Amino acid sequence: MKEFCVKENDAGQRLDRFVGKAVPLLPESLLQKYIRLKRIKLNGKGAKRDTRLNKGDVLQLYINNEFFEKPREENSYLKVGTPKLNIVYEDENILLLDKKPGVLCHSAGVWDYNTLIANVQAYMAQKGEWRPKEEHSFAPALCNRIDRNTGGIVIAAKNAESLRILNQKIKDREIEKYYLCAVQGKPRPASGRLENFLFKDAKKNQVFIKDRPEPGSKTAVTEYRLLASRGPLSLVECRLLTGRTHQIRAQMAHAGWPLLGDGKYGREKFNKGFDEKGQALYSYKLEFSFPTEAGILEYLRGKQFKVKEVDFAEKYFGVTDLNF
Repeated sequence: MKEFCVKENDAGQRLDRFVGKAVPLLPESLLQKYIRLKRIKLNGKGAKRDTRLNKGDVLQLYINNEFFEKPREENSYLKVGTPKLNIVYEDENILLLDKKPGVLCHSAGVWDYNTLIANVQAYMAQKGEWRPKEEHSFAPALCNRIDRNTGGIVIAAKNAESLRILNQKIKDREIEKYYLCAVQGKPRPASGRLENFLFKDAKKNQVFIKDRPEPGSKTAVTEYRLLASRGPLSLVECRLLTGRTHQIRAQMAHAGWPLLGDGKYGREKFNKGFDEKGQALYSYKLEFSFPTEAGILEYLRGKQFKVKEVDFAEKYFGVTDLNF
């Protein structure tokens, strides 16, 4: 139990608003439940959530100690009352998640509990598959990341051995990633390979494509395939052979087919004609090729997984079946 004495500057606030600020890790749903159960008392008695506080009031909070910790990414899962996950596949070792555009995989410099990793950890903790109080070093983790405004499949490891294997498989390019994108124009030839050199400007968080190697540049290789065209747009599948920052966005723009809605590498004048808030890019398919031994994940060898839908594919091309 912890006590708080209401000071002059906090007087006049509602009970629930005060507690929400005093205990930022406590989920809103749990806060309201604790008020109803009188685990949050005002001057020794139960009180309604909209009770206005007075200077000198004393609050007794019968709340687990972990909720009083300083908020940071490692404990942000505590704030998640009801996890929001779009699960593509799940077993005892991994989760495959369809991350929607606009969702962050991890917090971006400031504390944020509306992240994919916070929801994954809350989901596993609430299911009892992860007991953080009993773990000394492991926490459920994401094995790959996708940009905030890009959607697609993210892999989460449920245990340390799966995390070790998946990190190595990704490093060794044994997991195939396929993307869908809507681009301006019609790629010619209809299928091909983009191979050039990518230089990253970390300060601008932007990359530049070069046709010849330069100091600091890295080889970038993408295979593409035209799937459909409608009006000024084309639907293209891309397969990454290297995994560079903004690789597809920068290479497609360099080839003359910038992604729809891409504010960094696309064409502003063209994008204004469409109501898109981010680049039309989606990591829609994943294949565990595993040419080498995979330990406890051997059962995934050759397995392929896809998301159920990609909004821009349906919106602009009428594509609802992703079996290309």
